[in-house]
Order: sequence, then structure tokens, then C-alpha cells
Amino acid sequence: MGDISSVVIFLIFLAVIFITQGVKIVPQGMQFTVERLGRYTQTLTPGFHIIMPFIDKIGAKLNMMEQVLDVPSQEVITKDNAMVRVDGVVFYQVLDAARAAYEVRHLELAVLNLTMTNIRTVMGSMDLDELLSQRDSINTRLLTVVDEATNPWGLKVTRIEIKDITPPRDLIESMARQMKAERDKRANVLEAEGYRQAQVLKAEGEKQAAILEAEGQREAAFREAEARERTAEAEAKATEMVSKAIAEGDINAVNYFLGLKYVEALKDIATSNNEKLVLMPLEASNLIGSIAGISEVAKTALSSREKDDKKRSPWT
Repeated sequence: MGDISSVVIFLIFLAVIFITQGVKIVPQGMQFTVERLGRYTQTLTPGFHIIMPFIDKIGAKLNMMEQVLDVPSQEVITKDNAMVRVDGVVFYQVLDAARAAYEVRHLELAVLNLTMTNIRTVMGSMDLDELLSQRDSINTRLLTVVDEATNPWGLKVTRIEIKDITPPRDLIESMARQMKAERDKRANVLEAEGYRQAQVLKAEGEKQAAILEAEGQREAAFREAEARERTAEAEAKATEMVSKAIAEGDINAVNYFLGLKYVEALKDIATSNNEKLVLMPLEASNLIGSIAGISEVAKTALSSREKDDKKRSPWT
């Protein structure tokens, strides 16, 4: 009875060992490689699996999720011999567990060293100004180079980001002075441009005002000439009428002509700039006679016009 109990206990112990060695549960996001007698045979995906105890064993347990690897700060000498400190971050994901386990030793260390080396290579081929202004271009170049290099390892490098670029203190001060000088230069240029634009606009306004003034003077001169022309025509017509009346022996026409000239002479004397008092004889009777002659001439002209209108009218 005791021997039977010992055998049962031994069998139970063997069963437990077999179950422990043969049953494998792979958690989500992980993959296990299986080695049979030291040689890779298969990869276990997440879930429940049974392998041969003592013959098969788990070789490597790999995380298949995207992982983040910090790149420590390092000094880089640029193309123009400026020394800067640079750090970054790498995002990568294992796509092939077998290649990641057996194609490279110390996977994270290999990715880290490869990234740091290529950071020095890429950034060392650029000037400091390019380094500070083209960070996206640097990230793209690094991603292309590192992803291509890690492809045989079953990895996919999804992103490489440069976190910080720190120039030396004296270089930062020099850049600040350069930036201030550049801003002062732009401010002076803008001020000069504004002054020039204002002068141009002022000259354009003065030109337009001069053109408008000349147009106004020309219009005024045209109207004044037209008025003088009409006045001359009226005087010529009046002179013609007076001459015709004189030829017919009308003494009132002579009085009109003399009275008109007499009044014009008095107007010129009254509007003269001479401030001295001028005493001159004035025969009022002659002036009244002249005005009476003007009245007679006007009545005669009006009566003759009315007769002409009656002759033209078909109702008379």
C-alpha cells in the first residue's frame, strides 16, 4: 500500500512538471520564441499553447507593442565647427519576433547606438543655422537611415524626434545680438519704406491738386473769354445800332454814345488806386441829357422790335 502511494505521488509530481513545462500562456502584446534542443522552431502568439516538455523551451519573450527609447544627450560638431548638445527619442516596434531575437544581441542597445551614431553623422553635415531651422528635415533623414538599418532585425522605426538642441552660451549670446541687429535693420527698412511711400503719396496728391487747379483755371479762363466775347458782341451790336442811328441823323444816338463813354470815364476815375482827392467840373445837365438820349434810343429800339414781331406773327 505504501509503494502504491509513493508511485501515485511520483506520477502526480511528473504530471505537474509536464504541465508546467508543456503548457504556456502568452499574454496580449507579447510573443515567445520556442527552441527545440537549442534550435528555433516556432513563435507563440498571445493565448494558450502546449509544447513538448524538456525538449522544447521558451527562447525569448518579446514585447510586440510600440516602444519608446530615450536617446541621451551628446555633443555634436556641426559643419561650421559649432559644438551643440543634442538629445532625442526613438519610437520603434518589433514586427518579427524571431529576427529580433536571433539577428541582433541586446536589441535596445543596438537601436540606441545606431541612432546616436546617425545623429552625429546627419547633424555634423549641416551648418548651425540649418540645424536650428530644419528640425523636421533632420528627423526625416534620421528616420530613413535608422529604419533602413534596423529592417534586418525585424523592427519598424516609426519616429525619431530631436528633443533639444543646445548651443554654447557664448554662441547663444552672439545669436541674440545678431537677431537684434537683424530686427533693427528690418525696422529701419520699414521706416524708410514708409517715409518713401508717404513722400510718393504726398507728391501724387500735390500733382493731382495742381492738375485740378490748372483744370479749374482753364475752365475759368474759358468762361471769362466766352463772357468777354459775348460782351464784345453786344458792344459791337450796340455800336452798330448807334452808328446806324447817327447816319440817319438821330441826335439821341449821339447822346447815347457820349453818355456811355462819359459814365465809363467816371467809373474808371472812381475805381482808380490813386488815393488823392481829385476835383473836376461835372455838368449834370450834360449827363442827364446823355441819359435821356439813351432812354430815347432804347424806346426806339423796343418799338422797332415790337413792329418786327407783329409782322412775323400770323395772328396779326
